[in-house]
Amino acid sequence: MSEACRHDHGARPGIHGAELTAALGAAEARCAAEQERLTPPRRRVLELLLGAEGPLKAYDLIAAYGDAGEPAKPPTVYRALEFLERLGFAHRIESLNAYVPCRMESDRHSAAFLICDCCGAAEEFQPDFSAQLAAAETAGYAVRSVTLEARGLCAECQGA
Repeated sequence: MSEACRHDHGARPGIHGAELTAALGAAEARCAAEQERLTPPRRRVLELLLGAEGPLKAYDLIAAYGDAGEPAKPPTVYRALEFLERLGFAHRIESLNAYVPCRMESDRHSAAFLICDCCGAAEEFQPDFSAQLAAAETAGYAVRSVTLEARGLCAECQGA
């Protein structure tokens, strides 16, 4: 949250309980279908991302990783994040140097975020890059991924 942000924000909770269990089960099933493994460290990092109220930096994940307050070793979390990004379970928001779980139903899509400069909320949305991708293809360029980060004020912060 920025210094200028002095108003109350509604809770932006992550998922918990049965919804979290279902999301982790779906991740397990997708990994199995792709002949990948959702190892315990990968599962724990995904669980932390899904339960978070907003984007998490790697060191936040490292600190929260252990059940008894014991942090994980940084390589464990970084390897898990790399895996989760590669399979499309998580995205890195470059400008925040933080990670969020993927909230889109479709596999392997372009990532786009609306980032609030006041409260720090980051909302994923599905952009239409078809014209830009067609232009790149016409130019002989094979685009592998696109990430868009749009910064401004969320509806709550605009109304404050």
